[in-house]
Amino acid sequence: MSVSCGWWTRRVWCVSTIARGIPGLRERTKNRNDKAMKESPSRREALKRIGATAAVAVGAGALATLRWDRHGQAREASSQRHAIKDFRVPPRTDLPTMAVAKRGTDPNSLTRAAIDALGGMSRFVAKGDVVTIKPNVGWDRSPMHAANTNPEVVASVVRACYEAGAKHVIVTDYSCNEVQRSFQRSGIWKAAYEAGAEVLLPAEHQFRTVAVGGTVLGEWPVLRPIIDADKVINVPIAKHHSLARFTGCMKNWYGLIGGRRNRLHQDINTSIADLAAFIRPTLTIIDAVRVLVRNGPQGGNIDDTREMNTVIATLDEIAGDTYACELIGENPERVGYLRLGQQRGIGTMNLKQVQIREV
Repeated sequence: MSVSCGWWTRRVWCVSTIARGIPGLRERTKNRNDKAMKESPSRREALKRIGATAAVAVGAGALATLRWDRHGQAREASSQRHAIKDFRVPPRTDLPTMAVAKRGTDPNSLTRAAIDALGGMSRFVAKGDVVTIKPNVGWDRSPMHAANTNPEVVASVVRACYEAGAKHVIVTDYSCNEVQRSFQRSGIWKAAYEAGAEVLLPAEHQFRTVAVGGTVLGEWPVLRPIIDADKVINVPIAKHHSLARFTGCMKNWYGLIGGRRNRLHQDINTSIADLAAFIRPTLTIIDAVRVLVRNGPQGGNIDDTREMNTVIATLDEIAGDTYACELIGENPERVGYLRLGQQRGIGTMNLKQVQIREV
């Protein structure tokens, strides 16, 4: 689909790009815009303040064109294919594989405690790094519904990255509901922006075809911020999922791919395992401050949520999902993709083999 990009759309994109590139201008623009910032930003403010979205999907076609084949895979206009690297950092025997923070109720403090227990963000993010953070922003729901990652957890991770020396931090997700409403109502856009991140709402031109090499996923469109990043941090929420039984670390990667994602639900466990084997993040931080224990993944009833006041930082996504799965009352042995992931060597479900530190 190709859509003409008008003068107004080009102007928004250019101003956003220039503001990020000129020293001092971004900060002056931020200060000026903050005066007009309200609790729920308007559509016009969102388009001005969200970096390089090209007016979400409206004007995307002027920058690039994607063709969608009958199998649901996006094809670029050119024949170029892209690769993705392994974002993991070297293991350390003197530090745990997983840290569980559950002392207190403040999401920021819990997040910092979990990260610090693994050696601090400076272990994972180096000076000058471009970091992409992937929360779960799938639904047009408020934080109380526990359908999306807690915005305070996301903001805490953003600030920790900048404190470690990151040059640029991007927060992005390909929502199931309308993307702008999901980012706005979840509170993640406002929280991430105020923490200094660029919030990127995916448009078609921001996907690149990548060889996933999985059993179900061969070639598939993947968000470019993942391809271009120096480090990738996965920040899911732990919650019930009506089809997969549980969604956390591994399932969260669905939000990085385009195409007809509903097609993947025909073999959801294999699809999730394919993605988890393909994207190996630098760090995973699981939000379990408030969790959705039934009627997931979208929820909508506060009675379906529970306050757990827990944040889990882990280098093993399968171990992290296993722990979080038990936390919300689900049996991890009944989650097919966890077993598949363990068989592929992505991680372990045996928590007795994992060095865990509770803080």
